[in-house]
Amino acid sequence: MDNPLDFSHKTVFVAGGTSGINLGIAQGFAQAGARVSVISRSADKVARAVSLLQDTGAEAIGFSADVRDYQAVEDTLRDTHARFGTIDVLISGAAGNFPAAVLDMSANAFKSVVDIDLLGTFNVVRAGHAFLRKPGASVINISAPQAYVPSPLQAHVCAAKAGVDMLTRVLALEWGAEGLRVNSIVPGPIEGTEGMARLAPTPEILAAVTESVPAGRLGTPEDIAKAAMLLASPLCEYVNGSVFPVDGGWSLMGFGTVMKKMSQVMKNE
Repeated sequence: MDNPLDFSHKTVFVAGGTSGINLGIAQGFAQAGARVSVISRSADKVARAVSLLQDTGAEAIGFSADVRDYQAVEDTLRDTHARFGTIDVLISGAAGNFPAAVLDMSANAFKSVVDIDLLGTFNVVRAGHAFLRKPGASVINISAPQAYVPSPLQAHVCAAKAGVDMLTRVLALEWGAEGLRVNSIVPGPIEGTEGMARLAPTPEILAAVTESVPAGRLGTPEDIAKAAMLLASPLCEYVNGSVFPVDGGWSLMGFGTVMKKMSQVMKNE
């Protein structure tokens, strides 16, 4: 049997793929032989990410684009298709987050996160549809535990990511007949990421997060990359519409408790 995790001659597009979890995903596919295209708002981050991906020996390109701008996203997908051909794996991972209670959050701040996370995901998958391999492509949206675990200081993310997961399910219904699979990955606390730095800004909170994970450790971008590669592979060819936690069991017990502690710490500052 051929290696199902060999992505040679496959094209992978990663929105937000220039840092953190999404860069880890892009690197995982690159190391598995894929041609990889990444986008984010920062041209500097794009250049650094492309260089890192090319260091693995992969063909890699990148574009500066804001996922909130549908036309800009569509242009990058069209350019990717022109360079690498039909897209086999489409990943929407761009996200925004900051801790804030509802009464401390402006309407514009709430809208900003919803626009990046939810509207951005819609833009990526809607614009991407025309360039996907049919049948056979895999679409993966990057969600968060806030989608189904209510959390203080995270109303904007809870709302946005719940929308992302429901969009995933609807697309699985609408696109399944075309041979397209659409799933969400829900990362737990991942070390070394900007999101972790924002949500666990002190050693006390970081220790509490780590202790609350049943697996006994924080996750890594590589953990999420492995899950994405599994979902995109023939090993999961009958998996469609799933919301797949990759969190060491964290959402089973620790998430709400840790966020409550974080809320208390912030009130005391």
